[in-house]
Amino acid sequence: MSHSDHKNNNNHSNDVSVNTQEDTEVNISATDSIDIDLVDSFYSEDKLLTIMIAILEYMDQHIKDGLTLPYFTDISPELWQTKPKALDIYITDSVEGRELNLEARGKDYATNILSYPSDLPAAVIELMPTLPLGELIICHEVLTREAAEQEKAVAQHISHLLIHGVLHLLGFDHELGQDEQDEMESFEIEVLAGLNLPNPYTPNA
Repeated sequence: MSHSDHKNNNNHSNDVSVNTQEDTEVNISATDSIDIDLVDSFYSEDKLLTIMIAILEYMDQHIKDGLTLPYFTDISPELWQTKPKALDIYITDSVEGRELNLEARGKDYATNILSYPSDLPAAVIELMPTLPLGELIICHEVLTREAAEQEKAVAQHISHLLIHGVLHLLGFDHELGQDEQDEMESFEIEVLAGLNLPNPYTPNA
């Protein structure tokens, strides 16, 4: 079951739809225990869209150079690059985060981010006005704790995890082996560098 099923049953979530002329759409929602001011502060339209556009532009360039997106192999590079993209982001707390991580991965603790790819057939995507990338679930409590432990700004850690999560939605997976991990980390480092952010894998970066 995708998290969208769960989210649709949450009648008390704070929903904010974000649209942009940059052919990128970010749909942000939060569980009712998350203050809307926190969402506005850390997950604002401008911040998230800047990161998303940086990821998509980076991937577009590499697609032109022959890169294949594992979860979109049936889609032509031309369709991928011309179709507007949509991303769902859901902000949760550690209680729900733990439940969702247990359901999705069988691990009984809240994790920083979960990725739910859209997993739609190419024939369906071709008919849709927007290409849905999927949904990212961010546990803000875990994220802020990690940022403090790593001596990083919260906004910096959010940027890294958003890039990390989108790469998962595209089909890249660091858990498949060392080569896959190295590739994914190199993408993250380069996208962050384009945003003038440091290498997240350098201590105290």
